[in-house]
Amino acid sequence: MVRGYLPVINTLAKGIDIRLSHRVTNIVRRYTGVKVTVEDGTTFAADAVIVAVPLGVLKAKTIKFEPRLPEWKEAAIDELGVGIENKIILHFDKVFWPNVEFLGVVADTSYHCSYFLNLHKATGHSVLVYMPAGQLARDIEKMSDEAAVEFAFMQLKKILPEACAPIQYLVSRWGTDVNTLGSYSYDAVGMSHDLYERLRVPVDNIFFAGEATSMSYPGSIHGAFSTGQMAAEDCRMRVLERYGELNLLQPVMGEEAGLCVPLLITRL
Repeated sequence: MVRGYLPVINTLAKGIDIRLSHRVTNIVRRYTGVKVTVEDGTTFAADAVIVAVPLGVLKAKTIKFEPRLPEWKEAAIDELGVGIENKIILHFDKVFWPNVEFLGVVADTSYHCSYFLNLHKATGHSVLVYMPAGQLARDIEKMSDEAAVEFAFMQLKKILPEACAPIQYLVSRWGTDVNTLGSYSYDAVGMSHDLYERLRVPVDNIFFAGEATSMSYPGSIHGAFSTGQMAAEDCRMRVLERYGELNLLQPVMGEEAGLCVPLLITRL
């Protein structure tokens, strides 16, 4: 996404009441509805709730469900894997690497193997993104931003000894960010692939969405988006079943049918 995801988010968010800095701590479900409590003690009441937090947050049990989720749902949360793949974004004053999509870092062990994503090929900007994963990513998260950038730059110099130092950088920390606690889900060894579907199945008036609930596209934005649409439709149907054919939920995009945000999508 050459322009990033912000145009998509802004379009989908149009006309919706969104509260930032409201980290949820408790969800109480009753037949008559749900109550959602956030860190400052504020409580929101609703007919239903869609839980789309990252799998790492569910695993950490930072959100308390009352009553507890069924055993089969907790098992799905526990048995799905959640991995880490971070990004160390390096901006250079000029391009000195070949016009390829990836620059691979080959090593004697899988621990030290990684790669650089060439954003210049897609965006025209002189940017490489170092993509460490697994235990290597966890160890790099223990470093300062400066040390992490130096480590990434040393990996680049192994491939291109004449590489010049970056002029700007950004470092992600998906594994330790309390709002994510991981990057995305994966099939743990020996576990069934239908765990994704079990995580998606609603529990009464609590619906679930996100990449970790997608059987077809786990670990992807389109998996998260499609399961969000499914959860929204399931939630809408539940409300309609309870209250009848009320015009409660209007499609967000329906308000301005002519609204169109052009997106540049790379072939990656």
